[in-house]
Amino acid sequence: MRLSVIQVIAALSAAICVIIAFIAAGVGLISSVFMLLAVAALGFIAWTAIRRAMGQTKP
Repeated sequence: MRLSVIQVIAALSAAICVIIAFIAAGVGLISSVFMLLAVAALGFIAWTAIRRAMGQTKP
């Protein structure tokens, strides 16, 4: 069975869509990792600031 031109174009566009979907999933994963790192850094900053503030109130 020979493929028609429209079938080849549809297959190529489907392959491109799959590649773009994998790239988008990777970008989402990377941005989620950096978001978690940012939240951890903010938590560490808040924790050290609170600990320092509580330490200064003691006589």
